[in-house]
Amino acid sequence: MAVALLTHPDCVLHEMGDHHPESPERLRAVLAAIEGAGLAPKLRIERAPEATREQLLRIHHPDHVDLIFDASPQASYAYLDPDTSMNPKSLSAALHAAGAVVRGTDLVMSGEVKSAFCAVRPPGHHATPERPMGFCLFNNVAIGAAHALEAHGLERVAVLDFDVHHGNGTEDAFHEDPRVMLCSTFQHPYYPHCGAESGNEHIINVPLPAMTDGEGFRQAVEEVWIPALDRFNPQLIFVSAGFDAHREDPLAYLNLEDEDYRWVTERLVEVANRHAQGRVVSTLEGGYNTVALGRCVVEHLEVLVAH
Repeated sequence: MAVALLTHPDCVLHEMGDHHPESPERLRAVLAAIEGAGLAPKLRIERAPEATREQLLRIHHPDHVDLIFDASPQASYAYLDPDTSMNPKSLSAALHAAGAVVRGTDLVMSGEVKSAFCAVRPPGHHATPERPMGFCLFNNVAIGAAHALEAHGLERVAVLDFDVHHGNGTEDAFHEDPRVMLCSTFQHPYYPHCGAESGNEHIINVPLPAMTDGEGFRQAVEEVWIPALDRFNPQLIFVSAGFDAHREDPLAYLNLEDEDYRWVTERLVEVANRHAQGRVVSTLEGGYNTVALGRCVVEHLEVLVAH
């Protein structure tokens, strides 16, 4: 079976001003790297649909959804917080980014593809049920996970988040829902300044000190994530695929290399093969050195294609 690649042109048109690190060039670099690596012919490429209001409301409070719609500007920018703004294409981009993860979930659950990668922006894992923040408008991966539970009747899904920043929005969404295991590694202390203690057994947070390298990251995955996932026995694996823990990334201070992303993808595929019939839905989160980002997405995708 193929691997689906879901994206949408409006995800490139969303932008938050000159010199903002979460720029359209990120997605252009990802798509160019996929093409340059010869992966495109091996993928089922689809234009992502928009998420519906019903799908958004599985995670977000109605006031949050209304805020994003109402804030959408006709021109220039609408600022939601000091780091997060919208231009006239941002609402469409955010709806298609969330819709990509929903569509990827449907494709994987139907057996049409074995896994899916959502090449979308804005990212999502900082968006809480009630608040946009950290470059994120809707929580794409959480919306996909909720769709798997509610529309496909799954009882256990896992979200694996290796972005350098803690996925606080995803934790908030599922902190009281034991059907979802969140496994997260992240630099700490660092934005968003939370996550060191989850307080329950299905939120598996591993804070890493600044300058942690691949060895420390791999140890966290092997010794903490994998045993927890094997106990949990997930039926579907979601990935918040942030590549900003790379040593070349300008926004953080972890020191992962390209091969660490290949390695962690191999480990998560092994978990999916043991427990989830190989089913993986991955979506782009951070990664702000566009050259390193493109390389690391290729590492990630090559493993998904091969499994």
